[in-house]
Amino acid sequence: MAGLRAQTLMFALVAALAILDRTFVDANFDKAMVVTWGKDHIGTSNGNLRLVLDKSAGSAIRSKVAHLFGSIEMLIKLVPGNSAGTVVAYYLSSTGSAHDEIDFEFLGNATGQPYTIHTNIFAKGKGNREQQFRPWFNPTSGFHNYTIHWNPSEVVWFVDGTPIRVFRNYEKEGIAYPNRQGMKVFASLWNADDWATQGGRVKTNWTEAPFVAEGRRYKARACLWEGSASIKKCADPTVRSNWWTAPSFSQLTGLQLARMQKIRDGFMIYDYCKDTNRFKGVMPPECSKRQF
Repeated sequence: MAGLRAQTLMFALVAALAILDRTFVDANFDKAMVVTWGKDHIGTSNGNLRLVLDKSAGSAIRSKVAHLFGSIEMLIKLVPGNSAGTVVAYYLSSTGSAHDEIDFEFLGNATGQPYTIHTNIFAKGKGNREQQFRPWFNPTSGFHNYTIHWNPSEVVWFVDGTPIRVFRNYEKEGIAYPNRQGMKVFASLWNADDWATQGGRVKTNWTEAPFVAEGRRYKARACLWEGSASIKKCADPTVRSNWWTAPSFSQLTGLQLARMQKIRDGFMIYDYCKDTNRFKGVMPPECSKRQF
């Protein structure tokens, strides 16, 4: 009887894991990702990813599967030393001219100068929603957690568990929101010295190459994109599970909101919603809406 009970429990466990595997991806880079360019400039060691940039090429990977809503996280250690001109990108994106995209980009700088944490969001091909921050830690001395949380109500960018930005869904008021296209996960290291560092005034010093960024513990707690049929399954709040939506906007705690405001007050260096010159006074409509 005990053996039968144990066998029954084992079958139940295997069945539960099979169900979980359809919606939760927690795999190393070799299993979860494919190389998109720079094959000779990419490596893994003990499950950790190494992206390399030199004068001949950079490197990039993307997930094998696309997702619709969830939390995507990765621990990243940025290029140390003189990283001016380099960009480490970590983002979600669909394809096509009307694509959706949610970005973390890390703009390098000269030795001793701070990185820029660059965030942006595209919906139906429209972007120009940049917010930038200085890191309040050394992003090159160790790994830090960068999480993109995306659900039907809002997108939240987290750094080491602290939210730094929220973009809410105001689609009913005519503001596009990324909720109809599955997006794959991308990570890359590339040269952008025409704009990345101080507006392109500081160029990449190739004598410092190769430049190396590292990643580990990639996790996608997210719904798999299965075409238009998956929209209802993932977007309908009556059927989606709380475990992949948490923490949603409404579930951000008072402490998280206070920490986010402190980061924004102390370390934000650019907010498109305050750039009246850029938009000639006609600000994007979401700028007048509550975000958090």
